[in-house]
Amino acid sequence: MKINANTIKPGMILEYQNGLWTVVKTEHVKPGKGGAFAQVEMKNLVTGTKLNERFRSDDTVERAVLEQRDHSFLYEDGDMLVFMDTENYEQISLSKDWVGEDQVRFLHDGMVVVIESHEEKPIGMSLPDTVVLEVIETEPTIKGQTASSSYKPAKASNGMRVMIPPFMGVGERIVVSTETGEYMKRAD
Repeated sequence: MKINANTIKPGMILEYQNGLWTVVKTEHVKPGKGGAFAQVEMKNLVTGTKLNERFRSDDTVERAVLEQRDHSFLYEDGDMLVFMDTENYEQISLSKDWVGEDQVRFLHDGMVVVIESHEEKPIGMSLPDTVVLEVIETEPTIKGQTASSSYKPAKASNGMRVMIPPFMGVGERIVVSTETGEYMKRAD
């Protein structure tokens, strides 16, 4: 889909110079002399390289159409992770390196993630904002310690280290942010 350069905004995915680029930053400039232009900073989705490009106001660029589909995490197969499309039950295998270590640690059986594809090729994956984990190891609660606002280290069911309030103990379920990896609240 062709769009005018004036409408480029951060977060858009563009097809440019035979690659897929995500727009990081845009600045629209109207100089005193000459035509208006958009200064666009882009990052390649495959290689990670950055590019600064100047588009005149009458230029057009190709906006990539991405398909977002829900997939359920099934299992780990060596260095591959197997997901199943929740609509047509087709399975897809993605490497752990592609998914990223910071996201792999949150995956558990049956978790629904969104996989973005461009022309049937996966280009991105997003997890739910939060996950519920169980505390499997932590220091015992000391009476009177709950008055302070300090946190204590704990080990969650996925092996991750999390700082939790001092009144919580082993076996409690906690809500953890998938973006920061930090404790948010006690699970219901």
